[in-house]
Amino acid sequence: MRTLHTFFFLALAISCASPQVATEVLVETSDYKTIGSVERYDSDIYKLIPEGAVIEVLASGFEWSEGPLWLTTQNALIFTDVPTNKIWKWTEEDSLTLFLEPSGYLGTEKNKKEPGANGLALDLEGNLILCQHGERRIAKMNTSIATPTPDFTALASDYEGKKFNSPNDLVLNNSGQIFFTDPPYGLDDWNPKELDFQGVYRLDTDGTLHLLLDSLNRPNGIGISPDQKTLYVAQSDAQKARYYAFELEENGDVKTGKILLDATASVGKNLPGLPDGLTVHSSGTLFASGPGGIWVISAEGKHLGTIQTGQGTSNCTFDEDERYLYMTADAFLMRIKLN
Repeated sequence: MRTLHTFFFLALAISCASPQVATEVLVETSDYKTIGSVERYDSDIYKLIPEGAVIEVLASGFEWSEGPLWLTTQNALIFTDVPTNKIWKWTEEDSLTLFLEPSGYLGTEKNKKEPGANGLALDLEGNLILCQHGERRIAKMNTSIATPTPDFTALASDYEGKKFNSPNDLVLNNSGQIFFTDPPYGLDDWNPKELDFQGVYRLDTDGTLHLLLDSLNRPNGIGISPDQKTLYVAQSDAQKARYYAFELEENGDVKTGKILLDATASVGKNLPGLPDGLTVHSSGTLFASGPGGIWVISAEGKHLGTIQTGQGTSNCTFDEDERYLYMTADAFLMRIKLN
């Protein structure tokens, strides 16, 4: 049940290189419980997150929420709960309902720690595309998102005859090519690793699979710049907690790459989380999971601020008009209002 209340909080600027915004008091009202704060290190963040914006908790009680995806046709958000093998649906009118079960593992083995789907996306025809941890593949749901059932077709499940580790996150470009990461988080002792690397791949519309990168230890979140020329990859490695930017050829091959921002120094320090899922704003700004919550990063790699959720935060996405940023954070589904 929702209760109307006024939320007061103090947004404190933490120690960083040349902070430009002083401590300030923000006041906001919400129909939902609100937690956390917004740390602002550069004035450009006000173009994206208005003064007074609060973090609203829309739903809770999940084991590890992930993969948020906005469904414009339903004015709804869907997201995964990876350990429970479910996808949930949230709307302003109906709150929380079960969208799909099972989502990522169709077998009978009970001793599986991360069976469910992780990253979600829609293809150019509006079909739901899933990173299925449990099945170790990229799959398409065969039924409509209006009437979802656990009926899937595998789009890619192996590289050169060896099973993927556990596809984690994905993004489609304007041509319908699927870019995805394949870290080992979904593997179990009885379900061994077959590849000797963690890959970043591209799946073309004709079904051809291309290995783009095999040099990252823990590739995780992935996104594409608005001009389609840059591929962003987050690495969930506590020793090399970084966001990378890779220049793309017109055909989708990787041309050059660089470290966009290194967050390793912020890992720990009472800031839960690592670089994980990310999304790219129409302005080119990245909203990326990192230590403490969602890091707001300019296209040039400047850390503009952090949406401090107080939780290990896995991923985020926008609604159709970028009015809200929706965040999956441990047991919670959250959002914050944007400009």
